[in-house]
Amino acid sequence: MNNARQLTVLVVEDQEDLRNLLVATLTRLGHFRVNSAEDGVYGLESVFIDAPDCIIADVLMPRLNGFQFVQALRGDPSTAHIPIIMLTALAQQENQFRGMAFGADYYILKPARPLELVQVVREALHISETDRAARMKRLADSF
Repeated sequence: MNNARQLTVLVVEDQEDLRNLLVATLTRLGHFRVNSAEDGVYGLESVFIDAPDCIIADVLMPRLNGFQFVQALRGDPSTAHIPIIMLTALAQQENQFRGMAFGADYYILKPARPLELVQVVREALHISETDRAARMKRLADSF
């Protein structure tokens, strides 16, 4: 019997159909426990209630957009370690740069293929603080 704890992913997405699809995909293909929130404000509440192991967040959301959401998490020592994947339709390079600069570990464009998304979540779960700091240094050096 495997006593390993099931990893939890939080999906923060305002489009209900896509949110439900992401939850189903990550549950069925990734075998994750998945919680969801309809915007960044509910997402922040969920982070503090459920303590997810990884977060997938949209950028364009009401009340608190994805950039603000990531910035809030990275600014709090109790949540700064959580891997964050931004999943968005914003393909412009300046948005990708902004997402990474705010602290996203991955920036993926919609629509993401289901198996690819599961693989990125698995990779994100292994990011260390050292990896994150090195990525931020490379980003800063690219100026």
